[in-house]
Amino acid sequence: MPVSDSVFAQLKSLDTSTTSNAIEQLNVRLRNEGFIAGGLRCRFPTLPTMLGYAVTGRIRTASPPISVRCYYDRMDFWEYVDTLPKPRVLVLQDVDDRPGLGAFLGEIHANIGMALNCVGYVTNGAVRDLPAVKALGFHLFAGSASVSHAYAHLVDFGEPVSLGGLKISSGDLIQGDWNGVQTIPLEIAAKIPETAAKLSSAENELKEFCQSAEFSLDQLAHRMKQVSRNCT
Repeated sequence: MPVSDSVFAQLKSLDTSTTSNAIEQLNVRLRNEGFIAGGLRCRFPTLPTMLGYAVTGRIRTASPPISVRCYYDRMDFWEYVDTLPKPRVLVLQDVDDRPGLGAFLGEIHANIGMALNCVGYVTNGAVRDLPAVKALGFHLFAGSASVSHAYAHLVDFGEPVSLGGLKISSGDLIQGDWNGVQTIPLEIAAKIPETAAKLSSAENELKEFCQSAEFSLDQLAHRMKQVSRNCT
């Protein structure tokens, strides 16, 4: 089930690092899990935090599809997109041996996505039409950019995918900014804003101390001990 509108708005106001710190405090997963590790680049780092529910699928671009359908002729996929909670994030794994030869998503797909309440696209493959997509305010997280579609086509959709070591299923709550991309466990999503606020308050006190005339290594050691207790 999607989170409440209130919780969603609070989560959207957080950056990924702050959210990650809160998730660590709530001990629902290992600290080396839950995020995409390397390989993906935030194409538009000036956009605000992306937050939405994943719509998963697999694509290929290096060879033609078995059918003769055009790469964009997949109304069954767009109909599936419309069944999931919104806002949505398209998450497509390029399963070619060489991901990113061609780009599945560009200006046209971004416009279709936005019409269906999609706010961004995450892929280990390529993207294209970057200036036009940026002007839409549509988030792109991708392994590369390509001038061509090549033979971009959907293989299937709706099943879990794996990007940078992170398994993502349709309906997962996914967050991204220029720090990276992660999933937010739905079972603790409502607890994250309050936990994040407490952590940020403690961090702000430490930063103010470091920038003050009272700074000393002895006091730093004392304060770091207090911070470490909160990180266990």
